[in-house]
Amino acid sequence: MPPEPLLRADAPPTPPGGWTREKWAGTADAMLRAVRPYASPGHARITLPGPAGGYGTEVDGLEGFARTFLLAGFRIAGERGADPDNLLEFYAEGIAAGTDPSSPERWVRLDEHGQAKVEAASLALALDLTRPWLWDRLDPAVQERFVDYLAPAVGDRTYPQTNWVWFRLVVQAFLRSVGGPWSAEDVAEDLATHDGFLRRDGWMADGHERSFDHYVGWALHVYPLLWSRMPGAAGFAEDRRVRDDALLDRYLLDAVHLVGADGSPLLQGRSLTYRFAAGAPFWAGVLAGVPSTPAGVLRRAASSVVRHFVDRDGFDERGLLSLGWHGRWPRLAQSYSGPGSPYWAVKGMLGLVLPADHPVWATGELPLPVERGDYLRAVEAPGWLVSGTAADGVVRIVNHGTDHALPGDTRGDSPLYARFGYSTATSPLLDRDSWVDPHDQAVVLVDAEGRASHRSGMALGPTEVLDVDGVTVGTASSSGAVRWLEPDDAQKHHGSGWEGRHHDAGTVAVHSLVRGPWEVRLVRVDEVSRDRPPVSLELSGWAVAGAEPETLATDPPCARGDGGAQSTLVVLLGETTDSGVSRHADASPLGPVAAVPWTRHPVLPGEWFAALLELTRDARPWSAEPEVRLSRGGTTSWVTTRWPDGAQTRTALS
Repeated sequence: MPPEPLLRADAPPTPPGGWTREKWAGTADAMLRAVRPYASPGHARITLPGPAGGYGTEVDGLEGFARTFLLAGFRIAGERGADPDNLLEFYAEGIAAGTDPSSPERWVRLDEHGQAKVEAASLALALDLTRPWLWDRLDPAVQERFVDYLAPAVGDRTYPQTNWVWFRLVVQAFLRSVGGPWSAEDVAEDLATHDGFLRRDGWMADGHERSFDHYVGWALHVYPLLWSRMPGAAGFAEDRRVRDDALLDRYLLDAVHLVGADGSPLLQGRSLTYRFAAGAPFWAGVLAGVPSTPAGVLRRAASSVVRHFVDRDGFDERGLLSLGWHGRWPRLAQSYSGPGSPYWAVKGMLGLVLPADHPVWATGELPLPVERGDYLRAVEAPGWLVSGTAADGVVRIVNHGTDHALPGDTRGDSPLYARFGYSTATSPLLDRDSWVDPHDQAVVLVDAEGRASHRSGMALGPTEVLDVDGVTVGTASSSGAVRWLEPDDAQKHHGSGWEGRHHDAGTVAVHSLVRGPWEVRLVRVDEVSRDRPPVSLELSGWAVAGAEPETLATDPPCARGDGGAQSTLVVLLGETTDSGVSRHADASPLGPVAAVPWTRHPVLPGEWFAALLELTRDARPWSAEPEVRLSRGGTTSWVTTRWPDGAQTRTALS
């Protein structure tokens, strides 16, 4: 079957008012048609082309079925059962074959492989959404087999204490609604675990670590909303709904500020190959009717995210999603990723459950915050300063509180979590070398063998936005022990930092001042290892990528990538021994080569170094030379900054 034209990069431009519901529906239908040629004879497995995933082809086939079935569930529910593409028949046949223990297409069971627990939740959600048109019409023997397939979830104590608790909650809600086994004790336990993830302002950590990423939105806010509307959640959901909707409402106030004007989500956190799943929490806000963010803005955020990938070769010539970001880039995968894994992107199509007569489809799209003007926000739970600039549409975060670890941790830094900066225009370096030695958005001590230190486990200082004599400036800080890593040969590759032997390098404090496209980064080395003293202190900036990034200068170092993304690093305080632009092949999903400005300094414990980092797609001449001066007033240290636009601020170092 040929790919649908609307999934091609040369598709007609989006209407000025945004995607119509017909466009959303057509995109979903094309996605579902494109996977059908890869279904097994009985349709129970959809095994997409490409190398087998880390869990084997049987799991790959189940993923392909379950994740596309979830999209089919959205379509059928939103059409109130209308089904011109015979999705109901296709997936009903797959359910019959997948639950048949004697079938060669039988599904991997929940008590055979942990990944089946994940996919079971998508199966249950889709069947719940389409209950009158699919579940109620299944042969009773198939219904019984499906209940038996889900039943091992009850009483299972091996579910990870992360967003996975929602897979058991959803499955048990469905089982309860069809007269199957379920446990009130399990439900109460999982809800209590979820409540333990709650942090400030509607943010949640994905587990007990400082794990803040897209799972906050596409899992920890979306699943509670969908679960609360399942008949099997009755008696549990009612007392929680008002609170959960209020948490979603507050979270979305931050989340809409994390989408670039081009629709790009932040390139931060694991499972980035799920791509436009990042649009799911915005549709959740529409479904919940949140009061604080207009439905037109939420619709704009969701459509912008999906369009970002549709317009940038997110689908290949067959109309399939591959492991990657824009196009295929396998390095983005985690060890659990297979060829069907990217289809969790369908969560971003959640809005299709809203029928054509829902008011949101008559509501015009409203501009994103970054399309309306500049802003600076402090998001305290993950320790982020968020800066959006309307001139270039870029959103940046300066990160002092997220590392996918706990205070005092001694693992290596995950490039996906522990870098000092992430944006909608850049990606962290993700080649093997960058997991071992941080080379971008980092402050590192370097030993005589060239190893760069890691900072996971740091302590977070205050994260806030201040008005300094009419000038808005963001401040954040972190400090703690840093270490060199000798990684183990075998790693889990689940997104967290690498394990291995470590050697203390010293302690380092880092403070950030943020305005617009600029960060002033202040660094002080407090202690150094005596038996293995570092030979230098290095600062690195934003990694821009492209076919052949251009080095604009080496003193100060400056590089430009595709799309005009420009990264500059200017030393403002302290002695510099060297500077330049490093180049990294096949390290970024945004281009074949990435370029990173860097500077090198002597290690002088107790002395401050300062540099200005800029990321922009709207490079303009500076109207003033940036400058930093440090002073003391009583017991407080002060930093006076002259910014490139001439503005001046005087702020206290926490």
